Amino acid sequence: MTTAAFCLLIAWCLLLGVIDIHARRLPNALTGAGAVTVFLYALHTDQLASAVIGAALLTMPYLVTHLVSPVALGAGDVKLAVALGAAAALAGSSAWTWAAIAAPVLTATAAAVVLARRWLRTALSGAAGATRHDPAQRLVPHGPAMCLATVTAMALA
Repeated sequence: MTTAAFCLLIAWCLLLGVIDIHARRLPNALTGAGAVTVFLYALHTDQLASAVIGAALLTMPYLVTHLVSPVALGAGDVKLAVALGAAAALAGSSAWTWAAIAAPVLTATAAAVVLARRWLRTALSGAAGATRHDPAQRLVPHGPAMCLATVTAMALA
């Protein structure tokens, strides 16, 4: 991937990450435009087959997870997986594999930190001062981890 295309991918990921952290949503207009752009780039560089395979392989487990537990993984994350799976595949199978593995690990680590902070805050303030949290609410958004894992894996490939 050219430096300019990679910088655009990073900027797109930063925008999506900020939106996902603040709104807990990934806008269809941005995820869709990103996927179309990655596939057009892949077509232009004669790597469309790799992009399609990478997108499908990453999207399928995300889709299954979303269908089994929509609270655990949002539909926006599934749509984001299309573009990021395709982009990572353009950097090679090693980059794709690292991106696919690192994203859930990063999200799980962030969730563990959030839970530990909540537990510590509750333990220090006493049970009477504890606030209730909606168990259906996701602790941390997954989109930023997906983006970080993908651009890092691509940069290191």
